[in-house]
Amino acid sequence: MHNKMIIPGAGLLAASELPRRRLVGRARTCDTSFTFRMGAGFAGDVNRGHPASILPCLIDPTNPVTAFGVPVVVVTASNGVRPFAAADNGLTDAFGVSVRPFPYQQATTTNFMGAVAYGAGSPATLQPIDIIRAGYVMVPVVGTVTKGGSVFVWVAASTGAHVQGGFESQAGGGSNTAALASPKFMWNSPADSTGIAELSITL
Repeated sequence: MHNKMIIPGAGLLAASELPRRRLVGRARTCDTSFTFRMGAGFAGDVNRGHPASILPCLIDPTNPVTAFGVPVVVVTASNGVRPFAAADNGLTDAFGVSVRPFPYQQATTTNFMGAVAYGAGSPATLQPIDIIRAGYVMVPVVGTVTKGGSVFVWVAASTGAHVQGGFESQAGGGSNTAALASPKFMWNSPADSTGIAELSITL
């Protein structure tokens, strides 16, 4: 017993076995590196745990929220929330932004044995969704943004890179965008190479 050591998950090992076990463990390690800049985050991620005000909300069944990191407005008839639509070009405020929970699974599936993957790209419409009302959240944006810059939402039909209900860096022509009031909504960082930037929301 004097020349043995207990290692969690490995049991009782003789001292002569330790170097060999270390080498084997190292050989099984999967290292990852970022060649240039690490991504800023994922759409809908709350970037700072404090301060943050997040509420669970019902999803409007007529016009459900289909993505994380998008602004939403309240629907009085359903007591739920929905994304921005074409008639919202005159709005200057949003109730909040949809939050991505982790880990996340869809509500229903037809896959064998009920298997579902983590990190689904769109919210389930049969359960409440988290909405951040104040704090810092990562969102996708079209165009180049700078810290303190104005925030716009594309309300026209989706076309090219512009997605209805998605964030924009500048006003579009005509009634294509809604301008959210500053300083309640403003950019807190430039976007990374995938178009994800940090949005600041204050009440």
